[in-house]
Amino acid sequence: VQLQASGGGLVKTGDSLRLSCAASGFTSDYYAIGWFRQAPGKEREGIACLTSRDGMTYYVGSLKDRFTILRGNTKNTTVVLLMMRLKPEDTAVYYCAAPQGSSCQLRMNYWGEGTQVTVSS
Repeated sequence: VQLQASGGGLVKTGDSLRLSCAASGFTSDYYAIGWFRQAPGKEREGIACLTSRDGMTYYVGSLKDRFTILRGNTKNTTVVLLMMRLKPEDTAVYYCAAPQGSSCQLRMNYWGEGTQVTVSS
């Protein structure tokens, strides 16, 4: 399984940003893809996850108030993370990842290269 996150960049406080995760190599039509982030000097944290089987979405903590995970183009295995009302504390490297199975979980087996998001004050 290969995953590639894209869409990061430098934005201002209050701006919105759309990250995409392009995935390939799944051997089943059923999979799960999650988004994580790691800020400088902090541990990696989970943000959200989506399962392809039923479209269920799961969020960690209070980020669900500003972040939304959804499927991208159904012809491709793409998962999008919409981020709104960005704050400087959202500055981090954002990663997408997938587990071995098709259920969302915090322990992921496959990771893509991250995309940097920097929010200026």
